[in-house]
Amino acid sequence: MDTSSFNTAEARASMARSRIPSRVTLRIVAICLLMIFAEGYDVAIYGAVLPMLTHGTDWSLSPLQLGAIASCSLAGMMIGAMGAGTMSDIVGRRSMLLGSASLFSLMMAAAALAPTPTWFVIARVIGGLGLGGVVPTAAALTVEYSPENRRSFNYALIYTGYSIGGIAVALLAIAWLPSHGWRGMFWLGAMPLALMPLVARYLPESIDFLVAKGRIDEARSVARRLGIHLPSNACDARDVPRDGRAAPVRALFDASSIRATVAFWIAMFMGLLLLYGLSTWLPQLMRKAGFPLGSSLALLAVLNLTAAFGSLAGGAIADRFGSKPVVGTLYVLAAASLCALPFTHELAGIYVLVGIAGVGTIGNTMLLGAYITRYYPPASRATGIGWALGVGRFGAIAGPLIGGLMVQFDAPLTWNFYVFAIAGVLAACVLALVPKSASEPQ
Repeated sequence: MDTSSFNTAEARASMARSRIPSRVTLRIVAICLLMIFAEGYDVAIYGAVLPMLTHGTDWSLSPLQLGAIASCSLAGMMIGAMGAGTMSDIVGRRSMLLGSASLFSLMMAAAALAPTPTWFVIARVIGGLGLGGVVPTAAALTVEYSPENRRSFNYALIYTGYSIGGIAVALLAIAWLPSHGWRGMFWLGAMPLALMPLVARYLPESIDFLVAKGRIDEARSVARRLGIHLPSNACDARDVPRDGRAAPVRALFDASSIRATVAFWIAMFMGLLLLYGLSTWLPQLMRKAGFPLGSSLALLAVLNLTAAFGSLAGGAIADRFGSKPVVGTLYVLAAASLCALPFTHELAGIYVLVGIAGVGTIGNTMLLGAYITRYYPPASRATGIGWALGVGRFGAIAGPLIGGLMVQFDAPLTWNFYVFAIAGVLAACVLALVPKSASEPQ
């Protein structure tokens, strides 16, 4: 592949982005934030209702089976991220985002109706396919409709929806679970389905995608409709490499990209192992440490709340100084806080450590995703983040299973936290191997 052609196309796409009206960027960010909010709600809901599934049903599920159910959902997300990310670079961002969001919302309703564990697992797996498709398409749209100096920040901004969704679950669980049970929580998760017609009306296709695919007339049409001025040389089909149009997956393994691709995959694996393992089992671990259910769920809310604010600050810093040092440092801080958590007995100290863990796990995954998304050129951008998330889902699957095994075999409380801390350290180490990108200060 001629990488110089990609660099030229990326430079011209950046020129186009700099002329995007702020109202258009705001619209895209708002829509993508809503979609990520729905995903955050879905991911956090299982950890919140897990105690009810243990004692509030006649399903008689063991801790290992509960962990396996969470992992089944994440398996669907793995396939969805890889498939939808690739298809987004082939058929477009808009259709993949609308289809993915509709699918997972419908499956939330199916989970609410589940009469048996098998029905529940099937709904969670199929819903995971839709969830997996949301992030790569929303990430690509956000980056491609953001000015150069706001790309990491805007990515972090939409991903605050993930944390807000987790906060909503925690607060609703505290208020509703004792009296309303877990099914109502899943019914609320189906509500985005009613918003899809409105989203479809206001969500445009990515201009960068259309240019990268050589669909110049469509790019100009979308630009005119949005009030975006495109210089004539920003839509020059001669600069679009033909293999980039047809082989977005192959582009990840070019000589100029393979080292970064492998490093990103390993880092995302470790990061999602840490994130999903901690999100799924934190309430249960804190109950094991002697906290009541309400306090354990409150810590889950703190985990997500600090992640939201921390990712915004981290995104602004990453736009200025580069993503690599910011993301690596936050993984190390998360590991340190988890190692200290079992030895802290003051409630204030516990909240501080959980807050740091929230920034270094959930918040840092947002920043890692922004790093990956902006690292790749438009023709393989959604594929790059989609496949990194897809491979990372193996870590997300392993996280809840590892937590379930530790609880099942009554491992010492400290080791539950040490295992996840090790994953954070490994993620930080492997990111040091990512080479410099022309689009990213490091």
